[in-house]
Amino acid sequence: MTTARVESDTGSWSRCAGCSTMHYAKKLARTLGVCPDCDHHGRLTAAERARQLVDDGEFTALACRVLATDVLGFTDSRPYRDRLVDARRATGLGDAVLCGTGAIGGVGVCLAVMDFRFMGGSLGAAVGELITRAAEVALRERRPLVVVTASGGARMQEGVLALMQMAKVSQALAGLRAAGVLSVAVLTDPTYGGVAASFATSTDVVVAEHGARMGFAGPRVIEQTIGQRLPEDFQTAGFLLDHGHVDAVLHRRDLRGWLSRLLAATRPGPAPDGVPDAFACDPGDLAPLDPWDVVAAARDTGRPTTLDHIAGLVDGFVELHGDRARADCPAVVAGFGLLDGTPVAVIGHQKGHHTKELLARNFGMPRPEGYRKALRVMRLAARLGVPIVTLVDTPGAYPGKDAEEGGQSLAIAENVLAMFELPVPVVTVVTGEGGSGGALALAVGDLVLMFERATYSVISPEGCSSILWGTAESAAEAARALRITARELLGMSVVDGVIPEPDGGAAADPAAATANLGAALRAGLAELSAMDPDDLVRARRARFRAFGTAGLLRDA
Repeated sequence: MTTARVESDTGSWSRCAGCSTMHYAKKLARTLGVCPDCDHHGRLTAAERARQLVDDGEFTALACRVLATDVLGFTDSRPYRDRLVDARRATGLGDAVLCGTGAIGGVGVCLAVMDFRFMGGSLGAAVGELITRAAEVALRERRPLVVVTASGGARMQEGVLALMQMAKVSQALAGLRAAGVLSVAVLTDPTYGGVAASFATSTDVVVAEHGARMGFAGPRVIEQTIGQRLPEDFQTAGFLLDHGHVDAVLHRRDLRGWLSRLLAATRPGPAPDGVPDAFACDPGDLAPLDPWDVVAAARDTGRPTTLDHIAGLVDGFVELHGDRARADCPAVVAGFGLLDGTPVAVIGHQKGHHTKELLARNFGMPRPEGYRKALRVMRLAARLGVPIVTLVDTPGAYPGKDAEEGGQSLAIAENVLAMFELPVPVVTVVTGEGGSGGALALAVGDLVLMFERATYSVISPEGCSSILWGTAESAAEAARALRITARELLGMSVVDGVIPEPDGGAAADPAAATANLGAALRAGLAELSAMDPDDLVRARRARFRAFGTAGLLRDA
């Protein structure tokens, strides 16, 4: 696979490595180094990259200079010390990374930007030390850390000391994680070896630039070592997104804006103002509805989906993708945004309004990677001190063979368990169908609400009818017996409140339903945000501890 870059033929013209077209250098600078003909993303110097990312190009380098030395006395075809001298002269850098501070979208950040021109961006002691110092500044000043990677891997001329830099930088990231300071990796082409297997993928958020390639071993090494033929898109940004390894793939022109929204939506802020009487807390205030009619309403494809609610309520939403292990799951949406200026994490099942969309979203039935993605975002929100909103609308977890192979039961169990440890407010709203464990995996909240025409059940009415009645034809009777409506569940304290729906239901006026949801979320978050984190966890555990103890159990 050829190395992709824009090569300079003269001082004023450059040749695109993607399509070989010659471009005037000033024109290429206006397109941020992206070929206007083939959209190839050419390589940038560290200084160019830093200027592109920070507001007004105002980047301040760290006041330190760290230089590598030839500890091993290493010589291959040339002495290592000579290679260092040449690289410094050619790039004007002390080593393969430029570190400093600036602002992105008005949020102060620490930046560590690698430069592939310096010995292939290889990770040696100086690079590890500089990135670690940048992380330490980020920790001390509580600034998010943004690392831009471009590397062939660890620097062989420094032997095992280069290998140790993987752990050295990782311990610095662990410090940021423990302190609740956000870290972000921006993968550029190429990112391989020790960099890929450490700080490029161990940050809180990982985003790949369009055209980037990332992997532990390069394609040539893999093919020569095990003789395996690789697919054309192997290790490309799209491949990484499909396999759940990155949160997003972005065009260079969109990168700074995306980072700006992410940074704004992950900073703890004041709770929104509460809204009185945003939801009903007394079953007597609700009109009784026929459960089978409610089932039909909950399943109506005209009801607003999670993405519809987000579009109507949440500003600057940044969706994150993938479980970082296996794949992405389109049946679960997860990310960060602003509710009335307050950062929130929003996680929800996603269905659709028509057959094509329903098929693409697997009818809102998550696979294990969907639950793992949700948990990854919840844990990130918890570290950052950002409240969590979960929107439940699923017939249940996907029951397919691949889901079982991926550990469906384990994924659900881990979510249910882990949600009891989250030290931030969690508001759950059942917006449509709340189907069994597939719903509960997103529904362990401090405050659990339902829409008036939503359902929440241990099994679908059809499933219950088939098992207990021996036929699916008694589904309506099963729905009535299961007590699955909001009014009934409020009476059993399974939910804490019921959100009213407009006349004719949420499908009749989706905008009004979303507005009612917003009022309920504001009220819930205003109350919960005043609580101490330890009290939140204790109250959440006590809430679920109480189920089944009133009227159902008695001591023998």
